[in-house]
Amino acid sequence: MPLTPAIEEPQIHESAQGPRVTPAASRTAQTPRPVPGPRPAAVPRPGRPGPAPPAQRAPQATPGPVPAVPAAAPTAPSVSAAVPQIQLIPASAEGALDAAEEAVDLLLDTGRAPGDILVLTSGDPHPWAAHELSFGEAAYWALHDAGDDVFYADAAQVQRAAGRPVVVFAANGGAVDAIAGALPVALTRAGALLIVCGDSQQINSVLGAGV
Repeated sequence: MPLTPAIEEPQIHESAQGPRVTPAASRTAQTPRPVPGPRPAAVPRPGRPGPAPPAQRAPQATPGPVPAVPAAAPTAPSVSAAVPQIQLIPASAEGALDAAEEAVDLLLDTGRAPGDILVLTSGDPHPWAAHELSFGEAAYWALHDAGDDVFYADAAQVQRAAGRPVVVFAANGGAVDAIAGALPVALTRAGALLIVCGDSQQINSVLGAGV
């Protein structure tokens, strides 16, 4: 007789079973994390103001259609901001140094710092410069490098002098060619303002009729 194959019972694999459910009793209840409260205001640093309190928000209105705003045209950079202003104080060669002194006093009275001012003389040196040079050129130029006071120098040494916001040029004598050569250099040393005390016709011929 033919043998009838035995019918195998279907095997249930472990992967076919549904997800295992861990009994609720075996889970450990997590401790709820505390909700952080408001942070204390930051303590301002010395010399610095503390943060401003947050502004109260007004109730928001229903947003409506926003009108189109035309784009602003780009503004061209100002060229004149980098060019120092030139001011002429008419004075004779004998009175140019006194006019320069008055200009320095006015600058200091209106709030200019002493270290912002450089005074150049084309003729006799300023008494302060003559006095400081008596201690030697090293000490004299050390005062220039410190930059904390008005500095007086010979116009012939304008190449060595560093630029300052205000340069006062006293045309108190000296060769005309020397003045004509020193004035344009003095203009390059002036960051914001060049004040020239001297003969108007001579100064205009060097720096231009618009002075």
